[in-house]
Amino acid sequence: MREGVLLMNIGTPDQPTVESVREYLREFLLDPDVIDIPAPLRHLLVRGIILRTRPRKIAPNYQSIWMEEGSPLRVYTQRMSDALEKILNDIPCEVGMRYGNPSIRLGLEKLRQKGVERLLLAPLFPQYAQATTVSSIKCATKELKEMNWMPEILELGHFESDDEYIDPLVSSIKTHMDENCHLLFSYHGLPLSHIRRADSTGKHCQKMDNCCSLVEDANSSCYAHHCMMTTLAVTKKLGLRDSSWSISYQSRLGPVKWLRPSTIEMVEELAQKKIEKLIIISPAFLADGLETLEELDIEIREHYAEQGGGKLEVISCLNDNSDWIQGLSSLVKKRFSTLPLMES
Repeated sequence: MREGVLLMNIGTPDQPTVESVREYLREFLLDPDVIDIPAPLRHLLVRGIILRTRPRKIAPNYQSIWMEEGSPLRVYTQRMSDALEKILNDIPCEVGMRYGNPSIRLGLEKLRQKGVERLLLAPLFPQYAQATTVSSIKCATKELKEMNWMPEILELGHFESDDEYIDPLVSSIKTHMDENCHLLFSYHGLPLSHIRRADSTGKHCQKMDNCCSLVEDANSSCYAHHCMMTTLAVTKKLGLRDSSWSISYQSRLGPVKWLRPSTIEMVEELAQKKIEKLIIISPAFLADGLETLEELDIEIREHYAEQGGGKLEVISCLNDNSDWIQGLSSLVKKRFSTLPLMES
């Protein structure tokens, strides 16, 4: 039985143009797993407000980071897939973007053509979330049904504190650390409504002290909890004092309440403390894209300097780092050795 892997990432515009960005945002923001409000309100918000203004604002941001080969997120995700396929030998790996190209449908079609009978769906999101993991799996399941293709299906699952992910992350940080630095973990933000929905009891999330640090059944699928577990696993292996690291959430959109503190709030606070060197890592992203190369390394860097902050370093995502590819291959092999999570 031939095995195959579909690596799924969030997606990117095809070109750094206003129209291409608008097309990408339309598909992304109209997904009910991303903006989970009633459909009429979602269409009014997205089509009537966001798509009229935001594409013109962020297209130049994409232009500032665009690579010769194309969108950084697409380039690095493809490199990751190519490197993984080499290690896995006879197991084909394809990329499928949840929004934009190459699509999840295209990745599945390629794997079917290669004779795959046992398929691993691998969302490239270490921390589980409705807007990323769930949406990607839903899309792949829908496409498989429309294709009338029924391979045996497995899911990679979340791996927020697995050594195969944490060890390469720690190694990528170590070379930037010194005695007087402060490490900021900047995760992609989510609306609080998404976080609260993950609490099956309704009594845990945002209702207990240090709820994200507690390991409970109630938060087993909570994104904020997973972010904290990643952070604690990294800081433990680095031997960091609590005072030498912070956690924040970036990339807010819209007027609803989001996870806090925001990254912009946190860098303002850290600038006031006059720390010698600020290091920012964004562990929710495995491949560099707009949120790391532009939002963190340009916008946040400039804001930190304006607030009187000193030296700042933004650590690259793991991308096709050899240690990470080895770790990813171990996660894949481990998953293939178990029973499927989904029914084919």
